[in-house]
Amino acid sequence: MDIFSAHNISKQFSGHKALDQVSIAIPQGSIFGLLGPNGAGKTTFIRIINQIIAPDEGKLFYNGRELQPNDIYNIGYLPEERGLYKKMTIGEQAMYLAQLKGLSKQEAHRRLIYWFEKFEMKSWWNKKVEELSKGMQQKVQFLITIIHEPKLLIFDEPFSGFDPINASMLKDEIIAQKDKGATVIFSTHNMASVEELCDHIALINNARVVLDGPVRDIKKTYKTNTFEVAFNSFSGSLESILPSGFRIIKEWNDHELRLASIQIPADANPNHLISSLLPAVTLHSVNELIPSMNDIFIKVVTEKKSEPVLL
Repeated sequence: MDIFSAHNISKQFSGHKALDQVSIAIPQGSIFGLLGPNGAGKTTFIRIINQIIAPDEGKLFYNGRELQPNDIYNIGYLPEERGLYKKMTIGEQAMYLAQLKGLSKQEAHRRLIYWFEKFEMKSWWNKKVEELSKGMQQKVQFLITIIHEPKLLIFDEPFSGFDPINASMLKDEIIAQKDKGATVIFSTHNMASVEELCDHIALINNARVVLDGPVRDIKKTYKTNTFEVAFNSFSGSLESILPSGFRIIKEWNDHELRLASIQIPADANPNHLISSLLPAVTLHSVNELIPSMNDIFIKVVTEKKSEPVLL
C-alpha cells in the first residue's frame, strides 16, 4: 500500500519549469530516496508535499485520498536550510515547536525530556541556539521533526554538518522510526547513505522523473555482467584461455595475486567463466561487480534520459 503518491505534478516559476508531470508512489513503511542533481526540482517537490506551495497541475494523495491541510500534522519535515531562533533557549523553543505540532504542554514536555536524555542533550535545555555548534543545532531540529510521531517523515540532507558518530546515530534513529511504522522520504546527495538506507528511489533530472523503483531492482537493471576474479599468477595470458565474447576490462596485481575484471556475454553465466579459468589458474575468488547507486546516478544524469524507467 502507498502512503503517499503524486500524480502528474507540475510547477513553474517565472518561465522556469521546476517540475514537469512528476508522478511517484511511496510505499508505506519504506525509506524512499528522492534524488537528483542541484536544481532538479527536489526541494520544490518537497515544499509541495508540505503544502508550503501549491502545484500548478496534478494531485497529491495521502493514505488513498487527496491530501488535506490537516494532514500536515501527520508529516515531519527537516528542511535542508535549518531554521531555529538563535536567541531563544533550546528547551523553550522545543516546547513551542512541539505544541505547534499539536501536542499538549504536558505531553510535549514528557516527550522532549525523553529525547533530550536519549540524545545526551539534557544540559542544553537552558542554552541558546547560538551557543551550539551546527551539528548540535541539527540534533535539536531532528528531534523536533519526530517529536509528534508523524506517519510521514521528510529529511532533506539530514547528515549535513554531522560528524561520523552523530551521523551514525541519526541513521540508526531513521531506521528505528521506520521500524515503528513511519515512512521516510530521504533527499540527499550522499549515495552511500542511499545504498545503506533506501528501499526505493526516484531520480529527478531537469524537472522530470527519469528513474524510479526499488533500489535492488534498479541495480540489477544496470549491472553489466562484469566479474572480478582473483587467481594465482600464471605464465600465460587470460585472452588465450577465455572463450570468444569474454572481454577483459582491466588486469592488475595485488600482492601475490593477479586480479582481473571480466565482462561476460549476456547469454553466459559465472559458471562459464569459472570453467574457462580453472584449467589454467587457481581461483581465489569470483565476485560480480554490481554498479553502485553513485555510478547509476552519474550515468543516468549524464545521459540526460527524458523518459522514466519504471521497475
